[in-house]
Amino acid sequence: MAGASLLALLDDIATVLDDVALMTKVAAKKTAGVLGDDLALNAEQVSGIRADRELPVVWAVAKGSLKNKLILVPTALTVSWIAPWLIVPLLMLGGAYLCFEGFEKLAHPLLHPDAENETHHAELANPKTDLVTFERDKIKGAIRTDFVLSAEIIVITLGAVATMTFMVKAVVLSVIALIMTVGVYGVVAAIVKMDDAGLYLCQKTGAGLWMKIQRKVGRTCLHATPYLMRLLTIVGTAAMFMVGGGILIHGIPVAHHFIEYLAQSTNTVPAIGGVLETLTSWLLNILAGIVSGALALAGVTMAERIYKRFKD
Repeated sequence: MAGASLLALLDDIATVLDDVALMTKVAAKKTAGVLGDDLALNAEQVSGIRADRELPVVWAVAKGSLKNKLILVPTALTVSWIAPWLIVPLLMLGGAYLCFEGFEKLAHPLLHPDAENETHHAELANPKTDLVTFERDKIKGAIRTDFVLSAEIIVITLGAVATMTFMVKAVVLSVIALIMTVGVYGVVAAIVKMDDAGLYLCQKTGAGLWMKIQRKVGRTCLHATPYLMRLLTIVGTAAMFMVGGGILIHGIPVAHHFIEYLAQSTNTVPAIGGVLETLTSWLLNILAGIVSGALALAGVTMAERIYKRFKD
């Protein structure tokens, strides 16, 4: 009896681990859209920080991110236990916010050209600026931004594991929170030091082939860093529209079936039909995200104007 009970326990543990592995993979795919924007935003947060303080700032923000997730994961589990019907509305709200944030990012340069950069450079150029206070404010702002992005990740993950047991939910949410934190801030640390590494390699002296290769790699790193930041921003924004639009579309059955029909209608050529179907689905989700973001930004802008009018 004892042996049979032990085997049954081991079988249950193996089943749970299989479920955790499967759902972690699914959740990681669904949260990939937020990841690109998270990388770009956090890499931008260290702009203006002295080179020797970049890694300490990234480490401080990473610790703040872990604290954010220590708040968000238990909160999400409590919601799924007490009011599971809230998961879908929260997921839709998170998708709408992703679309809003993405479209606001596109519209910001048109609505407020150079306003943010001028303020930032003026603050750094001011000799009276306290760099310690400036750094502390940077960290606080980055942690606030991380809280919003972490909430999106947790809500999307919770939606992916909504039908699983409480144990699987808890483990998957914890694993995703840890992986995203370590992954994002590890990559951010590498990105912000990429130009320093390139400069170090460029300053290598010597006439050997190995030294020439190192200097070539260093120059490549220096030239590639700004383009990498731009690429991260573009990919992150597109991914926000794709993920946010996809979440909203999945929450509206009629729209979801219509997009599925359009995507499947491209699957007519055996060799490339599957690729076309996937690309069509992505593009339609991105389009839905852009439209949703535009509507959300228009609604928020109108609400702000009405509030200011009544306030005045």
